[in-house]
Amino acid sequence: MTGNYESGQDNSGRQTAYTVSAVANYLKAALESDPRLADLTVVGEVSGYRNPSSGHHYFALRDEQSVLRSVMFRSGRGGQFLADGTQVICHGRISMYTARGDLQYYVDQVEPDGVGALQQAYEEMRKRLEAEGLFELDRKRPLPELPAKIAVITSPTGAVIQDILNVLTRRYPLAEIILIPTSVQGEKAAPEIVQAFQALNALDDIDVAIVARGGGSLEDLWSFNEEIVARAIFASNVPVISAVGHETDTTIADYVADRRAPTPSAAAEIVAPDVRDLGGYVTGYVARIDDLISRTVRDSRSQFEMAVDRMNLRVPDTTQPRQRIDDLLTRARLAGQRMVESSKLRLQTVEASLNALGPEKILGRGYTITRLADGSAATSASQFSSGDKLGVTFADGSVETTVDEVDATAEASDP
Repeated sequence: MTGNYESGQDNSGRQTAYTVSAVANYLKAALESDPRLADLTVVGEVSGYRNPSSGHHYFALRDEQSVLRSVMFRSGRGGQFLADGTQVICHGRISMYTARGDLQYYVDQVEPDGVGALQQAYEEMRKRLEAEGLFELDRKRPLPELPAKIAVITSPTGAVIQDILNVLTRRYPLAEIILIPTSVQGEKAAPEIVQAFQALNALDDIDVAIVARGGGSLEDLWSFNEEIVARAIFASNVPVISAVGHETDTTIADYVADRRAPTPSAAAEIVAPDVRDLGGYVTGYVARIDDLISRTVRDSRSQFEMAVDRMNLRVPDTTQPRQRIDDLLTRARLAGQRMVESSKLRLQTVEASLNALGPEKILGRGYTITRLADGSAATSASQFSSGDKLGVTFADGSVETTVDEVDATAEASDP
């Protein structure tokens, strides 16, 4: 032993005897001085897990041949992944608990086995695609202000497509929604998403696209971290909004897309304005045009009057030029009034057209909205069965009723 631990023989020639504490402290110092043991990642199965009131985590990591006693203090990260029988990846350091003479693995971070490899693959791909320029801000395209056709790339079943349709039906019924169905999870999902973007590029009149799925784990969302999907989004002919997972989830698709939305419903709000806001915009535009025309006519009249005054000073006895100018002033006023009335009429026509497309006006013409038992809008008779409850919304109220019979023959006969 060296340093604080002197060795040798005493005067009688006997080997020096060390205290237990001296040996334990020496071993602790030796372990902590090894850089390989100070920054150590270990994978193994959790056993003997305890989490007392102190908040610290006590457990053992084991494999087929060995056991490593471990502890993670409550300041560590990932304690929720610790449970008997779980396979985990731990990071920490090796030292000795001298009070018991136990060699221990002091863990500061835990994650499920498998997530670490996925996270590493994610970071490597993100850095590589970023270096290639796929995430550059200057290549991202602006979204159209008034899209006529919106493509949605997602699963045809589930809540995501219904959320998007419900939001767009309420906010912007002027657009046509084109669903391009695809799997969004599993081994087949990434190739199907690529095929969906190929189908999108084959359409000529799409203005913008939304690619979406609900939340999930890193493994659930992995299809949207695949390189082929990233390149398909990059090659899209139209701007793409990525709405994958929840607000805290970030995928490679989010980086490549022209715009990221925190949720699918938020994507539906981002992709188009609210028709009620458009009505307010038209009203404000009418007022601005009216003011512009009024000022233009007023300025023109002032210029004419100044010209008349100058002419009177130069040729005070000429009657015909003054009469000519008066005629011009009268014609200018009439022309200005006609311009104002014509502009007002055109803008009122546009405003009336927008108002006629609002949900309230559509209901007022005799149309209704049929709602499923969960409150979402129904789009097909096949969504109902005999005995189901449904709601019908009219312009002046709503009715709750029950399905007696479902006649799906009209839908079945469609080509």
